[in-house]
Amino acid sequence: MRKIGLIGGLSWYSTRTYYETINLGIQKRTNKPSSAPMVIESLDFSDLVRLSDDAEWQRAEDALSQAAQRLEAAGASAIVIGANSMHKVYDAVSGAVSVPMLHIADCVGRKMAERGVKRAALLGARSVMLDSFYRSRLVAHDIELTPPKLERVDTLDRIIYEELVIGKATRQSERELRTIITNLEQEGAEAIVLGCTELEMIVDVDANVLPIFDCTRIHADAAIDWIMGTD
Repeated sequence: MRKIGLIGGLSWYSTRTYYETINLGIQKRTNKPSSAPMVIESLDFSDLVRLSDDAEWQRAEDALSQAAQRLEAAGASAIVIGANSMHKVYDAVSGAVSVPMLHIADCVGRKMAERGVKRAALLGARSVMLDSFYRSRLVAHDIELTPPKLERVDTLDRIIYEELVIGKATRQSERELRTIITNLEQEGAEAIVLGCTELEMIVDVDANVLPIFDCTRIHADAAIDWIMGTD
């Protein structure tokens, strides 16, 4: 098996989810009590939360690039970033290392294209929903994205950063997400992209009014493919 590197800590819940999902997947595929060859760089999320201006994103770029270099030096043969929003600096980070990096939106886009999805809604933090770095990767797979409504963006951003990243999942937030997804179906969305690792805490991925493409599961599956050499 090939060793993979994970840039985590964004939030720690995300890191735990990746670690658990990848290891469970490795055990299932090998049919024995294996664990994944993995090195983790757990960054301090408090320094990288709700970034807005260019200077803050430059700080994130520097922090993740250095983390990626440390993972490569530790023997990682490929690297994943365990946070959707931090893929805004993906190009710079991937340019800082010589090993491949698995872009989360590319993994999701390929999976949606395989299943014939043509129109979807993207849910996540503000930067993921509004900026082009994530949306353009999905559109490149011939997927039309519904236009984001600012009221929904504000709601999701609040839920993610004020509740989920600290491990708090409320019934009220579950109801709000259920309403959003129901409305998106009525507006013509064929599927939902969970563009935030923590959203699985309040969205039933396997039982909903629309097919749910969980970015974390899909990204982790791509990491498993890499580890097993089946990518």
